[in-house]
Amino acid sequence: MSLRKTAARSSSRTVIYAAIAGNLLVASTKFAAAIWTGSSAMLSEGIHSVVDTGNELLLLYGMRRAKVRPDPDHPLGYGREIYFWSFVVALLIFAVGAGFSLFEGIVHVMNPTPIRNPAVNYAVLALSALFDGATWWIALRSFKGDRRYAELFEAFRDSKDPPSFMVLFEDSAALIGLLIAFAGTFLSVKLDLPVLDGVASILIGLVLAAIASILARETKSLLIGEPADQSIIDAITRLAEEMEGIAHANGILTVHLAPSQIMVALSLEFADELKTPEIEGKVSELERRVRRLHPEVIALFVKPQSPGGFREMIAGRFGQPDIRT
Repeated sequence: MSLRKTAARSSSRTVIYAAIAGNLLVASTKFAAAIWTGSSAMLSEGIHSVVDTGNELLLLYGMRRAKVRPDPDHPLGYGREIYFWSFVVALLIFAVGAGFSLFEGIVHVMNPTPIRNPAVNYAVLALSALFDGATWWIALRSFKGDRRYAELFEAFRDSKDPPSFMVLFEDSAALIGLLIAFAGTFLSVKLDLPVLDGVASILIGLVLAAIASILARETKSLLIGEPADQSIIDAITRLAEEMEGIAHANGILTVHLAPSQIMVALSLEFADELKTPEIEGKVSELERRVRRLHPEVIALFVKPQSPGGFREMIAGRFGQPDIRT
């Protein structure tokens, strides 16, 4: 694994540790405030922080499991465990975080109760904004890297590393939730309408549901299998076509097994004069070159094939004449 990849994994873990510490502090203050004031929105925010803490522990577990070495039952390793646990996290945000907030909000709307000592809520919300804002900033700086802010959405769509963006999304939802909780508390007291506290809890649930849906869609796509970045595909193709004895690189299929683990299947046309031992030597040499340039390629499969045979195979499988990813 390259130094850059190692640094990225370390950065993701640092962000998660910071988020766990922040969420534990935030959750304790939110629950204390909810018990003291009877605020529905504050209780929803407390549950939200607890769910986030559990989610980050699951992400750490997934990152650890993804590093388990291959065995006979899993010859390509356990890399996809990070995608599985990331998908579980998205489901938990939706089912527990959003579900509880919606339930609590509906109950409070049907049976509104005035907030006691709203000043406590305001103090806790301010502290929560400080804690969540700090972890949000750490997550943002880690995910942003050298990118421009305008490139962040595209970076999210292209990312193969869920922990790098999930904490950022969770903390963004937390900050939005805090703003909603503040508005709900203020308007509930100012207008003497306790029902607005329940409405705020419902809105927090909807925000969590929206964030969970986005994360579930992205992690599901990774779990099913996404191709490597086009730059990696092009680099491997060039390596193959530059080698003496390889007449043409017909096409390449790639899939991420984990953020830093890629499987590659390559269709090559070898020179007609090469004999079987020579072809085997070329394949071994190509594998060494690919691993040296891209150590994240953990499995490389080469199929000697004519261009026509490759096009026929692709047409039968994908319904198109050629494929480069």
